[in-house]
Amino acid sequence: MTALRRARLTALGINTHPSVVAVVERLRRRLPGDERFGDPLSTAGRAPTQVVAREVEALRPGPQPSAIHELGLGALQVWQALSESAGRGRGDQPVALLLTDLVRFSSFALKAGDTATLELLRDAGVVLEGAVRDHRGTIVKRLGDGLMATFSHPQHAVDAALQGLDGIAALEVDGYDPKMRAGVHWGRPRSLGGDLFGVDVNIAARVGEAAGAQELLVTEPALALVDTTQLDVGRGKRLKAEGAPRELRVHRVRRAG
Repeated sequence: MTALRRARLTALGINTHPSVVAVVERLRRRLPGDERFGDPLSTAGRAPTQVVAREVEALRPGPQPSAIHELGLGALQVWQALSESAGRGRGDQPVALLLTDLVRFSSFALKAGDTATLELLRDAGVVLEGAVRDHRGTIVKRLGDGLMATFSHPQHAVDAALQGLDGIAALEVDGYDPKMRAGVHWGRPRSLGGDLFGVDVNIAARVGEAAGAQELLVTEPALALVDTTQLDVGRGKRLKAEGAPRELRVHRVRRAG
C-alpha cells in the first residue's frame, strides 16, 4: 500500500470516526441558528443557503456521519442565522400574517371544469399578488385558491386584504362570482426552508377559516397596531376554533362608508 493511499484511508477514518463527528455535532449546537439545518425541511426553499445546503447534502460521502459534511452544514447554519438577523429571513421577528382563500372554490371547480378553474385561479392570482406587492408584502406560498403572505406591519396586511377583497369581488368566471375570505394575525412564526411554521401560523389559518364570504377577520394583537379611522370595525368575538387560545378575540374589518 502506497503512502498516499494510507494517508487517504487515515483521513477517511478520522472524518467518519464517531468521536470526531460527535465533537463537530456539539460545536454545531453552540453555533447560532438551526443546529439541524441540512435536513429536507430546512433546505426546501430557494434562498442561497438552502440551495447550497442541498448540494452539500448531495455530496455526502455515504449514509455514515461525516465530520467534514457537518462542518460544511455548520458554516451554512451560521450564514443562515446571519441572514435572518440582517432582515433577509424572519427569525423571531414579529410579522403580520395574511391568509386567504376562495369560498366554495372546490364546488365551483367540480362543476366548471379545468379550463374555467384555471382561468379563475389566474385572475385571482393577479389580484391577490398585486395587492400583496402594492402593500410591501412577501408571498410565502400559494395555497391553491389562496395564499399566505407576510408584512412588516399589520396595517399593510389589512390594506392588502381589503384591496384583495375588492379585486376578487369584481371578477366573474363562467357565471361564478368568486368570494374571498381572509384572516390577519400579528405574531412570531418560525422560518424554516422558505416556509413558516408555528403556533401563530396555525392561529392565522384558523382566523382565515372563520371568516365568512367577502369578510376579513383581524386578531386583536394585529388590530391594536392598525389605524382604524377609515375602517368599520365590528365587535370583538372569541375565536372558536380548535387549538386557538381561549383569550384570543377577532374583529370583522371593512372599509368605512
